[in-house]
Amino acid sequence: MNVRRLIPTTAVAGAVILGLTALSACSTSDAADRKNGDKLNVVASFYPMQFLAEQIGGNHVSVSTLTKPGVEPHDLELSPREVGGLSDADYILYLKGLQPAVDDAIKLSESEHTVDAAGLTTLEDHGAEVGGEDHAHEHEGDEAGADPHIWLDPVKYAQVAKGVGKSLEKTDPDHAADYRKNTDALVTKLDALNTAYENGLRNTATKTFITTHSAFGYLAERYGLTQEGIAGIDPEAEPSPARISALHSIAQEKNVTTVFFETLASDKTAKTVARDTGLRTDVLDPLEGITGKSKGDDYIEVMESNLAALQKALGAK
Repeated sequence: MNVRRLIPTTAVAGAVILGLTALSACSTSDAADRKNGDKLNVVASFYPMQFLAEQIGGNHVSVSTLTKPGVEPHDLELSPREVGGLSDADYILYLKGLQPAVDDAIKLSESEHTVDAAGLTTLEDHGAEVGGEDHAHEHEGDEAGADPHIWLDPVKYAQVAKGVGKSLEKTDPDHAADYRKNTDALVTKLDALNTAYENGLRNTATKTFITTHSAFGYLAERYGLTQEGIAGIDPEAEPSPARISALHSIAQEKNVTTVFFETLASDKTAKTVARDTGLRTDVLDPLEGITGKSKGDDYIEVMESNLAALQKALGAK
């Protein structure tokens, strides 16, 4: 992550104190309302976690997200009230290693039910280049420095969904059967998405794609592709001249047709690389948020759009 965006722990600690002070007057009554009400108060860190909570929780949860639409998740800063509000949540779902501000705030919160999605699957180290003959190094979910973009692999995302479903069953046992049913339905959709990717990317003219943000390492490995990132895991990292030069050679050697950019970050570098190499540009959405620019209204639809974009760029047969 770019150190310029990290929020010092001391600042977060101060925010927690201010937030808790502001909310202390209503915390008791809010908790009583939730106990007497019908819905679990769920806080999700950003869109992929929000989608899981809404799909699995169904009518039994009220989901809010810390990352509003259009905000680049890595850049998130939390207000004192947002930080303090974490202690009032019945259930928090986040992804450790993606948003430093959220990680720090959760460490200081007192929420009883906090679930780290990274701990529900296996993380790997990914850099600018992923796939092909490379072998990633696997980590347990709490290993620092590993690639957090697990939701872009439908198989890993399904693993996380199953873990979230089980945790909601324990948190709210009165509705366990519904959470189990909703989890099964979501996993079925994700299995179908995985099958569509397997079939759609099995026969292609090239296996290599270039993308601004190296968010697609898990996807590349899953479907036998090679991701060549202009930047690394951090979407705002500046590529070196040597990296840009290497991409020019890779584009020629691997018959690359397209440089992908995304919806929540600048497309300037992608367009520069594309112009210099004579390639076209297109969107490959890392699904860190849904906005008016997204090619779809939810995770499944955007992932289907991503598949279509990859098929076009790779020359799927």
